[in-house]
Amino acid sequence: MPASRVIVDRGEFIDALRALRRGRVMVRVGEPSGGCLLDGAPLYSAHRTLLRYELVEEYDNPQGFPSVRYYRLNQRGREFAERACEAWRRRPLLERLAVRFAG
Repeated sequence: MPASRVIVDRGEFIDALRALRRGRVMVRVGEPSGGCLLDGAPLYSAHRTLLRYELVEEYDNPQGFPSVRYYRLNQRGREFAERACEAWRRRPLLERLAVRFAG
């Protein structure tokens, strides 16, 4: 991953923000592998950006599994997600498709 790239996969990042805005939970199953899931699908890179910029916060899930960490958007993350998703919707379709293919 080049150091100059802040968001490795912008398409995945926007998808993660959308899901988290709808109340979904990011689940981190392992530190070494980075193993994060959102709606049962792996997050390959978006979780790093969400954590690095403190857009999500860990919370206690009493019905959860031991040693699994659960995250939700915090207030800052909700505000950011609103702006980012709106900006994404305003982009032309071909540009959004190109971003999906190129990252």
